[in-house]
Amino acid sequence: MRVFLGTDHAGFELKEHLVGWLKANGHEPVDCGAFVYDAVDDYPPFVLRAAERTVAEPGSLGIVIGGSGNGEQIAANKIKGARAALVWNEETAVLAREHNDANIISLGSRQHDLDTATRFVQLFLETHYSKEPRHTRRIKMISGYEHTGDLPPLPREG
Repeated sequence: MRVFLGTDHAGFELKEHLVGWLKANGHEPVDCGAFVYDAVDDYPPFVLRAAERTVAEPGSLGIVIGGSGNGEQIAANKIKGARAALVWNEETAVLAREHNDANIISLGSRQHDLDTATRFVQLFLETHYSKEPRHTRRIKMISGYEHTGDLPPLPREG
């Protein structure tokens, strides 16, 4: 599977580790930067590119990394069609894919050691979307709003 990665300085070491891990596990990593460690670089140029490329290539997945993963998730989700999930434990890694059909995982490199973060990525990549009607319905509501700007209708009372 092709996997697009983007990070700033905070996630640089984790990204470098994951590129090697992905290759060793039969995936095709595509590094969208940062390409060198720069303690004052900004994440949006790298993360937005990784998210754009993930969305443009159906069937691929993305990994965005920062110190906390929060800003990276926010940035990635600005790309139409991106469903980036901030993952902080094994359960959220699985549920991001299973319930939300997330196509991008966001990780906080300062929150987890290399082995733990790698495990989250492994679970994310191995888990498939459940296709349960309730989850599909919710994703369609979000996608519909993303494309039209029209809010989904409120449920009826009673």
